[in-house]
Formats: sequence, structure tokens, C-alpha cells
Amino acid sequence: MQSRSVASGMVEDLSAARDRQLVRRIEGGDEEAFRSLFASYAPSAMALAVRVVRQTQLAEEIVQEAFLTLWRSPGVFDERRGSVKAWLMTMVHHRAVDVVRREASLRRRSDEMVVRIREETEDPTEAVVEAVAAPGERDAVRKALRSLPDDQREVLELMYFGGLSQSQVAEKTGAPLGTVKSRALLGMRRMRSMVAEMER
Repeated sequence: MQSRSVASGMVEDLSAARDRQLVRRIEGGDEEAFRSLFASYAPSAMALAVRVVRQTQLAEEIVQEAFLTLWRSPGVFDERRGSVKAWLMTMVHHRAVDVVRREASLRRRSDEMVVRIREETEDPTEAVVEAVAAPGERDAVRKALRSLPDDQREVLELMYFGGLSQSQVAEKTGAPLGTVKSRALLGMRRMRSMVAEMER
């Protein structure tokens, strides 16, 4: 049992030494050395990033950024502080945590904006629903809808013509629920104003 652990330790030492050598070669612009490290550790880095951010696309961006740092600034690696693998995984973890915090902050600001809009203006949902239901005003509603910014129009079309809830719209578009709510409110307020102007 002891000989197995000694052998395992020797393999790890050899692997760490090989990685350090690859980093030194990357400092000299060796693309093959970079590809070798990427092949060795990108799958583990991806698994770690996905575990933290829970979104494959975001995880891919995080891993790409970490390896881009390795390619552009290999001299940042300090072998006295640990292995190349540990350095890469630490970079990926820090970036993933930063992304999660940033996303949470964006969601919080978006939710706060929705609350502020609700406090400052009456909810125009009913007015828009009535306008859509009134045959004489449907043309005006369609024109108003076409003139909305793309993101607001998409939300309203999915809600009122696609029959989706705001949560379903968020899931379909990939936008945070708070963002969907604010787009719906802003879009409906704008439509109501435009429909009122067309009727004058």
C-alpha cells in the first residue's frame, strides 16, 4: 500500500515538473506547449466553472479567459505557490465567483428598477390588454408594438400573443426575471402613450 502511494507521489511530481516546463515554453511563445496544458486541464476547469455558475456558456467564457491569461502572461505563475494545475483552477474559481456576484448584482438592480417603476407609475397592463381586445384599436396597437425597442417588443409578444408568463419568458429568452418584468412594464407604458397619441 505504501509503495503504491510513493509511486503515485512520484507520478504527481513528474506531472508537476512537466507542467512547469510547459509554462516556461509558453513564455517563449510555444503554441504546442499551450495546447498540451489546455488538453490536460480544460475539462477539469470547465467542470469546476459549471459547478459554480451553472451555465455552460458562461463557464466556457470563464475557462477561455483563464487560459488566455496563461497564454498572455505565463510569467504570472509562481511555482513556489503551488502547481500549474492549482494555479489554473484557482483562476477559474475566482473568475466564476466574480461572475456569480456580478449576475446577482445585476438581478438585484433590475428588481429594484421594477419596484421603482411600479412605485412611480401605475401598472399599464390593463390598458394594453383592453386595447388589444378592442377591434377598432388593434391596428394602433400593432403599430405601437412595431415601434418598440426589440427587447421590449419580444417580451410583450411572448406574453400577450404567445401566452407565456413572465417566468416562462425569462426562461425562453435567458434574461433575468427582473429584466423581463422591467421590459414588460416599460414597453406597456410606452405602447399606451403611443396608442393614446394615435387616437388624437
